[in-house]
This record gives sequence, C-alpha cells and structure tokens, in this order.
Amino acid sequence: MTQVFRSKVDTWLGIVLVAAALAALYGVIHSLNSGDNADIVASLFALLVSAGLPIWLINSTRYTLTEQQLLVKSGPFQWQIPIVQISNITPTINPLSSPALSLDRLRIDYGQGRSLMISPKQQQQFLQALLLLRADKNPLSQQ
Repeated sequence: MTQVFRSKVDTWLGIVLVAAALAALYGVIHSLNSGDNADIVASLFALLVSAGLPIWLINSTRYTLTEQQLLVKSGPFQWQIPIVQISNITPTINPLSSPALSLDRLRIDYGQGRSLMISPKQQQQFLQALLLLRADKNPLSQQ
C-alpha cells in the first residue's frame, strides 16, 4: 500500500516566498515602463525563478511510503531511500537545506552515514506508517 504525505509549510516561509515573487513582479512592471528589452527579459527571468520555483516546490514536495522505499520529491529533486536502510529517525529544527518546507523536521538516517531531513504535515501518521513498514524488518531507533 502506498501512502503520500505532503510537506508542512511554515507561515514565515510562505511570506518570504510571496515577498520574493512580489519584488520580482515589481521589477517586471518597472522594466516594462522603461521599454528596454534586456531589462524586460531579465525581469521576466527573475519573476519565473522567484515565483515559479517556490510554487513548484510547495506543490510538489511530498514523501511517499511504499512497501520497499521512502520516495522524497521536491521540485526537480528526488531521493529514493530503501525502507530497510533507514536506521534512525530524529526530530530536529535544523535549518540546513533539505526537501522540507518547515523547520518542524524529521532527520532520517539511512545507508552508510547518509541522512535527509523532511517535514511531513502529518508527522505522527507518517511515523506510524513507517514504523509499521519496519515492523517485520530491522529494528528502527526513534528518538
């Protein structure tokens, strides 16, 4: 059975993303008034990046549990973590870059010293589903 969990999105992050998109939109409007083609192209590119990428990340960041793996997708990025390789799950507020749109995160340790931080909106349901998948496999440490 496959279960999909969306990322929690912190309010402050939403505000920052909206502010960046509005600043880029202001730049496009200003460049349209100037009439300079190079300015218009640069401003449209900035708008695409500052509005398009965050919207893509917000709409696509999800964590899919299958019988065999945890699939993490965030915009153009994707990780496939075999369930049997997950060795530890630790709550964290580490702000380092990760496929998590909230600082309310889970650090997933797996493989040979690898880790990834995620922020499922339904954190307890995610943990329960993962622990059920692990029940017949190697013991999992949860701190």
